[in-house]
Amino acid sequence: MKKQSRRSFLRSLVFKGDQRSGGPGHVLVCVFLRGGADTLNMIIPYGDDDYFKARPTLGIRTARRGEKADSDLARPVTDFYSFHPRMEPLIEPFKIGRLLIVQSVGSDNVSGSHFEAQDQMEHGESASARLTGGWLGRHLFCQENSRSSPFAAVSIGAAIPESLRGAPGATAINTMEEIRLDTGEARSESVRSGLAALYGAAPAPLGQAGIETLALLSKVETLGRSGYELSKPSREVSYPDSQIGRRLREVARIARAGIGLEIACVDMDNWDTHFFQGAADGQQASLISELSQALSAFDRDTEGIPGGVTTLVLTEFGRRTYENSSMGTDHGRGFALMALGDRIAGGRILGSWKGLKNMKGMDETALPVIGPGGLAVETDYRQVLAEVVRELLGNRRLDKVFPGLVYRPVGITC
Repeated sequence: MKKQSRRSFLRSLVFKGDQRSGGPGHVLVCVFLRGGADTLNMIIPYGDDDYFKARPTLGIRTARRGEKADSDLARPVTDFYSFHPRMEPLIEPFKIGRLLIVQSVGSDNVSGSHFEAQDQMEHGESASARLTGGWLGRHLFCQENSRSSPFAAVSIGAAIPESLRGAPGATAINTMEEIRLDTGEARSESVRSGLAALYGAAPAPLGQAGIETLALLSKVETLGRSGYELSKPSREVSYPDSQIGRRLREVARIARAGIGLEIACVDMDNWDTHFFQGAADGQQASLISELSQALSAFDRDTEGIPGGVTTLVLTEFGRRTYENSSMGTDHGRGFALMALGDRIAGGRILGSWKGLKNMKGMDETALPVIGPGGLAVETDYRQVLAEVVRELLGNRRLDKVFPGLVYRPVGITC
């Protein structure tokens, strides 16, 4: 058996997975759409006639003023943009100012590789400067005077994402039921008593971390035994029975439990729609429906939580502006980022519109700024993340979180 440090051995007894870090306050939830989502068919520029020319079969018509909207018509939210028909659950959050869209967000990665683009974005870096760890990991690491919680950084799923690499600790779980003392065949009372005595005699910070962990585990168990029902939303909220619905419901449960959640990461897969993407219905429409229902339910479920909750929805890159011969879309560049919460200056779609004319057939190597037939990247994704870190999470050390970035706030917060 390999030698194991006393601290890591004790931590492995207490919980399955890695943990620690953070403190109470605002909760940030990062939803990553894996595969490169075609946000051009989610936030539709119906005011640009070239949209329909570039997408003769995938383009979605928008309901005109006074026209009764049916299930195949996009819903206008501004004089230029409309939401995909399956995004109807998000129209109300947009109208009341809780949902904001930032158009043409992206990185300077022109490889077209899912893995390279995802890694770069999760590391919070530019293509020319490789950084150690993820941007969320660096944020948590450089916080000062933060009261630690073993469940401050949580990933819902089987693995911890790259964005949390380098954090003082992060936990990957599927459900809150996994937040328990894992004693194997031993009696939990005896193990808990022994650990409490061991941690009580240990020097700080090991002893303090251990005692806090045991206290939090006891709190979760107490919640389950009391009238607090961990399995139900806090109010009349209905989540879709889908992966994204179940994962966001778990985040809401953890946030409501009051056990120190600060950061939560959630993935949603299968956005790589090269073939038979569909328009108002079909492959992508099903994903959009699941996402929109889940986000709407989550926003209502977490409204009023002390400190507030902000949800960011991003992807590694958008799709090409024109459809391909397989009735799908290929890898592009800029995408529309969504931000949702009570401290978001919503009801707006930020970013100027450069137009879609002359996008098809461009020389991909001659125009690296615009990239392979996609939207030009107008806003560096790091600027959005940096504003969230600074204004909502209260971390002024942007030089540590995003080294080399000259910070220019986008204006998403209020």
